[in-house]
Amino acid sequence: MQNPDLTNIASEQINDLYQNTFNTIGHLGSSERFGHILTTITLLSIVLVLLLITDFIFRKVLKTLFTKIISSSKTIWDDKLLENKVLDDISHLVLILIAQQTVPHLFVGFHSFKDILIKALSVIVIISIYKLANALLKTLRDILKTSKAFFDKPLDSYLQVIQIFLIFVVFTVSFSIITGNSPWSFLVSLGAASAILMLVFKDTILGFVASIQVSANDSVRVGDWIEMQKYGADGSVIQINLNNVKVQNFDKTIVTLPTHALLSDSFKNYRGMQQSGGRRIKRAIYIKISSIRYLTNNEIEELKKIHLLKNFIAHREQEIADYNLTHQVDETIKVNGRRMTNIGLFRAYIEAYLNNNKNIHKEYPLMVRHLEPTEHGLPLEIYAFTQGTEWLFFEGVMADLFDHIFAAIKYFHLETFELPASDDLRLTMSLLSNSDKHITE
Repeated sequence: MQNPDLTNIASEQINDLYQNTFNTIGHLGSSERFGHILTTITLLSIVLVLLLITDFIFRKVLKTLFTKIISSSKTIWDDKLLENKVLDDISHLVLILIAQQTVPHLFVGFHSFKDILIKALSVIVIISIYKLANALLKTLRDILKTSKAFFDKPLDSYLQVIQIFLIFVVFTVSFSIITGNSPWSFLVSLGAASAILMLVFKDTILGFVASIQVSANDSVRVGDWIEMQKYGADGSVIQINLNNVKVQNFDKTIVTLPTHALLSDSFKNYRGMQQSGGRRIKRAIYIKISSIRYLTNNEIEELKKIHLLKNFIAHREQEIADYNLTHQVDETIKVNGRRMTNIGLFRAYIEAYLNNNKNIHKEYPLMVRHLEPTEHGLPLEIYAFTQGTEWLFFEGVMADLFDHIFAAIKYFHLETFELPASDDLRLTMSLLSNSDKHITE
């Protein structure tokens, strides 16, 4: 014969204890019904006291000991276990399992309530197991986030999918325990309502599919700078969940957008720029067209004093002289042949300045070009890349560059276009007024 298992032994011992207590109370002359009530209350009080003592021992002694050991350890995973309160969930599960094995046997005289209590404790055990599994999954997520291979992956989305699946399992098993029916019958009946479930969980399903595709295509990572004008998002991705993506804008506001929007809508990801090591400068200054002209010999000699232009001007003078001599150009009319212009030398100076600037990337395109003239003048665009991609560095380099360009333009006898200010209008009106008085006199 096989020996009875520990559960049956514990059950028999509790039943014997119950019967002995009941018999003792019965000798006091109480009725059978009242005897069952007193017996249950007495034993239940004892069990609750024992459970509280056990909980106290675990929390104050064992948990404190484990906490000291974990705190002194250099590994990360045990710290994550402590942060996600795995020890607390284990202690709760142990106490509930003990209660499940003892408390129902204290209600021998109350069969209906005993059945309800058994089912309730079984459901609580299932929920406690889910909480422990959830804490372990969060711990695994936090550990993976410390790894470079998983730091930028949407781990929260995967965790939420597993959580939804576990909740579904807990609900199915709990329903089966409460009703006494097989879980398969519940799943069959659930299949008939699949259309409704699809409608209810539409956003969750779309978000799950989107998070998988975003991860597989590596289109967005945590930490990426993205821009989605439709949602007012322009900043760094701080979290990718199953249903939404959180973006912290540069003004520190947080924009939440649906995960599936990363597939259905277009967005700009600046990761490529950040990884390239260079950030583009693409800005124009508007030259007043009436200030563009040929340079005189004296002006050219004066510009030769500019260190960055000295060799360029000498080479260009020789090139122009050879061309005009070869083609026998009549130089009495300036439009004949080739001559140097102030805008041409200004472009050459800016290019030389960019090439000698240590903060400008030399491996990426670098040019100074004309854009189509407008009513505001001739746009002279600077197209280059900085050596770094940080925002403050980029803005500082660009500001320094245009500070110098605006200050240097006057040496080339050029003017920038700007709309007249109120002082300009008052000066013009004053000149006109003085002119009219002079004519009248």
